[in-house]
Amino acid sequence: MPSVTLPPKENALFKRILRCYEHKQYRNGLKFCKQILSNPKFAEHGETLAMKGLTLNCLGKKDEAYDLVRRGLRNDLKSHVCWHVYGLLQRSDKKYDEAIKCYRNALKWDKDNLQILRDLSLLQIQMRDLEGYRETRYQLLQLRPAQRASWIGYAIAYHLLEDYEMAAKIVEEFRKTQQTSPDKVDYEYSELLLYQNQVLREAGLFKEALDHLTSHEKQICDKLAVEETKGELFLKLDRSAEAAEVYQNLLERNPENWSYYQGLERALKPANAEERQQIYEEAWVKFPKGLVPRRLPLNFLTGEKFRECVDRFLRMNFSKGCPPVFTTLKPLYHDKKVSIIEDLVVGYETTLRSCRMFDQNDDGKTEPPTTLLWVQYFLAQHFDHVGQTSLALEYINAAIESTPTLIELFVVKAKIYKHAGNIREAARWMDEAQALDTADRFINSKCAKYLLKAGMVKEAEEMCSKFTREGTSAVENLNEMQCMWFQTECALAYKSINKYGEALKKCHEIERHFVEITDDQFDFHTYCMRKMTLRSYVDLLKLEDVLRMHPFYFKAARTAILIYLSLHDNPLTDDNKEKQDDNANLSDKELKKLRNKQRRAQKKAQQEEEKKNAEKEKQLKNQKKRKDEDEEEIGGFKEELIPEKLARVENPLEEAVKFLNPLKTLVKNKIETHLLAFEIYLRKEKYLLMLQSVKRAYSIDPSNPWLHQCLVRFFKGVEDKKALPQAVQTVLKQEITRLFGENDPKIFNKNFLSKHANSIPHRLAAAKMMFYLEPSSESTAAELATSLDESLTGRTTENCSEVVQALKDGSLGSEQQKVLESYRASCHSLYPYALAFMPPGYQDNTAVTTNGDLSSGDHEDMPNEM
Repeated sequence: MPSVTLPPKENALFKRILRCYEHKQYRNGLKFCKQILSNPKFAEHGETLAMKGLTLNCLGKKDEAYDLVRRGLRNDLKSHVCWHVYGLLQRSDKKYDEAIKCYRNALKWDKDNLQILRDLSLLQIQMRDLEGYRETRYQLLQLRPAQRASWIGYAIAYHLLEDYEMAAKIVEEFRKTQQTSPDKVDYEYSELLLYQNQVLREAGLFKEALDHLTSHEKQICDKLAVEETKGELFLKLDRSAEAAEVYQNLLERNPENWSYYQGLERALKPANAEERQQIYEEAWVKFPKGLVPRRLPLNFLTGEKFRECVDRFLRMNFSKGCPPVFTTLKPLYHDKKVSIIEDLVVGYETTLRSCRMFDQNDDGKTEPPTTLLWVQYFLAQHFDHVGQTSLALEYINAAIESTPTLIELFVVKAKIYKHAGNIREAARWMDEAQALDTADRFINSKCAKYLLKAGMVKEAEEMCSKFTREGTSAVENLNEMQCMWFQTECALAYKSINKYGEALKKCHEIERHFVEITDDQFDFHTYCMRKMTLRSYVDLLKLEDVLRMHPFYFKAARTAILIYLSLHDNPLTDDNKEKQDDNANLSDKELKKLRNKQRRAQKKAQQEEEKKNAEKEKQLKNQKKRKDEDEEEIGGFKEELIPEKLARVENPLEEAVKFLNPLKTLVKNKIETHLLAFEIYLRKEKYLLMLQSVKRAYSIDPSNPWLHQCLVRFFKGVEDKKALPQAVQTVLKQEITRLFGENDPKIFNKNFLSKHANSIPHRLAAAKMMFYLEPSSESTAAELATSLDESLTGRTTENCSEVVQALKDGSLGSEQQKVLESYRASCHSLYPYALAFMPPGYQDNTAVTTNGDLSSGDHEDMPNEM
């Protein structure tokens, strides 16, 4: 149908529809659409139908909107409005590629339409189609050369394409057109100059960048950025004297900035440790209260010089009462310096107890009682870090006894128990800390995190509810606020108690947060160019490109993948039949007792469900209210995440791949990414992809225990799989021989064991594979894995817990109950605080309540803390 030109009256109505859409007056827009479409002559007017559809989409009526827009497009295929509207509809559904096609079609019929070009450029930068973005920005520059956004957008296109010199030229041409007085302070012009300087530096034009900075210094508002950039450029140009002067001035401004000292070192080029120390000694004289110039030399000093400097540093901090001193010194703990620190601080504690002095030769200078407190606080953290739990508890208990109202002491005590493997006791002490200051959000969050680690999700939710919005559940509010630490810990807690649906819900919520953060870029593409915050804008784009490298996403993705793998191996089934079979074996008395227990549980569940429904109803009312106030929200509400549905997904491996793909692109340097990929492809029987995964993992850490298990299973799979195409088999065998030198899984496992015979995690991996390849070797495998000889490395609670888990789940054979009990008892004597090695029944009888009390059945096996 050819385009229908509206007469003046209808045309005026159509313009009003456009205005209503722009001003978000959607109800009025629909009235004007109805007036045009009710006229029989224009009942099928394409552009009006399209605008009606777009308006309905804004009111959440998506299906009706699509029908109307497609109908309008069929009636007027040559209308740029119809194609533009169809593009906007696709964009609202996040179908950006389709929207770009629609905009390109719209431009065929109106090639110079500014609005369509702007919308197209937004989608191109969002999708990182940088070549297309450059072309579109060039068209906009030709059409509107007087607008600064046209110039800036074109320059940014070249900048992102890494053609820095061209970007710098475009910015310079634009800058020349700006009539700005040298004495006038103009923030936006200042930002333009700093952006131009950044482009010059990235182009490697350091001399030009320095000249540019010097000539425009007066017009730049951010004086600190100017000085820091000057220092960096002087170093790049090897003008050391000038760089040193700049960093000296910066230190006058902020003597606690680590990077300024590092810059000063690079400028002065000290030849040895004595000259390096001289730099800091001058800083001590100039800044007598400065902590950083006393801390940095500890990185490179050794022997007596180190002892002397760390002695001064520690005394100064303990006298002042500086809680983070251990955190500050922790990076030194991989070195031999630990014994010096321990020797000094234990000496302080002894003399402070006897005569309230650091040293008996201190000329009678006594310390306040708080100094001993902070020394004990430090020693508790120190001994916890080096694995001496009993000593750590001894010091922290002494500190608590002297000052029972200091929150930090209870926090450290909780950490000691956590590191010792008793998360329930840790949660109890963190709850004690929280009870001392219920208005402290940090302690509240820390306590919630510990409760989640202890598997107490409900208690953690109640803890968080003290700081969330009233009128909505804590979980919903934390989800709205994108509180990902909570959701990550929740997912892990639910996974640990096999509530896979709930865990997956949290993982998908985190995934949605990352999608939202990516989509939120749209708000900044135009805003940043308008406000001239160009450096921040480019940083934002670079951040968004690697967004899913963030640890929160990695943790959520890893958890989701492991759950989906578990669901693939053991799909959830209806267990009512199994329960009936179990009940048939019970006596009448036991059956009656069980039914009473079930009734009580059912009643409790019903009450909780009623409470939950009431909360949900309240939330829906609030949501409806918000929707009425904000009708312009595009696309309506998101699909609800239902745990039951998520746990019973048809194809778990396909869902796992969705989480895996971003990791393969952005987290290639972590071996776990490739090992998770292998586990998925193993189950999908994709042998070439399995080969790719183990090759990548092998290049990162060839001796990784998990990788060894993957390789053995891979070799065994290739050996057993006869149905593979001949070409694939040839490639696999050639690559296996070339990379690993061995394709016989038994010999490979034997060689691995002989190479890593002194490491517990490696022995466990080899033992698992020994049983996997030869089930008759069960007793040998168990004996290999359960050795606790002092000469073995990797003897930690975590590694020993993994051995216990392997004995429980049958990875080392099904007849291992005696071995398990014997091994548990041996581990318990080594790690008396760890829950994993407590006698059977201990964990079931222990519970934490959120009023700071620990109720337990049997404490006989708990060691004394003092």
